Amino acid sequence: MLENTFCHMPGIGPKTEAHLWRAGVLSWQDACDCPALPLPQCQADAVARHADESARRLADGDARHFADRLASNLHWRLFPEFRHSVAYLDIESTGLAPPRDYITAVSIYDGDSIRWYVRDDNLEQFRDDIRDYSLIVTYNGKTFDVPFIEGYFGMRMDQAHVDLRYVLHSLGYKGGLKGCERQLGLGRGELEGVDGYFAVLLWRDYVRNGNPKALETLLAYNMTDVVNLETLMVLAYNMKVRGTVFGETRRLALPSRPDLPFQPDMRTVRRIQREMGWI
Repeated sequence: MLENTFCHMPGIGPKTEAHLWRAGVLSWQDACDCPALPLPQCQADAVARHADESARRLADGDARHFADRLASNLHWRLFPEFRHSVAYLDIESTGLAPPRDYITAVSIYDGDSIRWYVRDDNLEQFRDDIRDYSLIVTYNGKTFDVPFIEGYFGMRMDQAHVDLRYVLHSLGYKGGLKGCERQLGLGRGELEGVDGYFAVLLWRDYVRNGNPKALETLLAYNMTDVVNLETLMVLAYNMKVRGTVFGETRRLALPSRPDLPFQPDMRTVRRIQREMGWI
C-alpha cells in the first residue's frame, strides 16, 4: 500500500490521491512512467520528483521518511513494506508513574521469533536489540509504552510507529486491547481474565516469594499481547485497505500463531486470585 501512496508528497492530500487512482496512476512507478499526470503542473512536478525519491527511500529501508511525512492516521500503510523489520512491542511495569514505577518485562515479536527481557536479568539488552527494527506496532504505545521506555532507559525510540489503539478506534473497535481482541474473535485461553494489574501481582509474587512460575506466567501474558498484535495489525490493515481501490489486491493473509516459550501456571493464578478475594 505504501507504494500506492501519494499523501506524503507536498501538496497532495487524500482527495488528490484518490483522483490519481481513478485516473489509473496507482503507484509511484505509474507516476514516473506517466507522460502527463492529470494534475496542475506544480502538483505534477512534485509528484514526479517525489515518486522517484520515495522509491529510493523505500529501497533504503527508511521508514522514518514516510512516517514523518504521512498523517498519523495513515501510518498503517507502512505495514506491508516494512513487515520484514517490524517489532510488535509490549511492556509490563509496576504501575503507571515512572520513576516511582519501573519496567518488569518487555516482549518483542517480529512475526517469526520472540525476544523477552526481564528486570534484574537481561532488561538492559532491550536498548540495543530494539534498534534492529524500523517499525514498531503497539496498542496504546504512543501514550504508555514508548514514553515509559524512553524515560526508563534515557533513550529515544525513533522508529516509525503504528499504534493500533487509534487504528482500531477509527474502525469502531474500542475497549482496550483485550476488548478489541474479543470483538475481533481472538481468544487468550487460560489467560482470559488476566490483565495488566494481575501482571503486577505476578511480578510481586515472583519477587517476594521467589516463585519462578509467577514469572513464567507473566511472560506468557506479555508474549500473548505481542503475538496478538500481529493478528490485530493484519486485520486492521485489511479493513483499512478495503476502503481503497486496492481492497482485493493488497489484502494480507492472517498470520499463523507461534508456540510460546512460556505457559501460564494456573495454580499460581488461582492462588493469587484467592489471596485477593476474587474467588
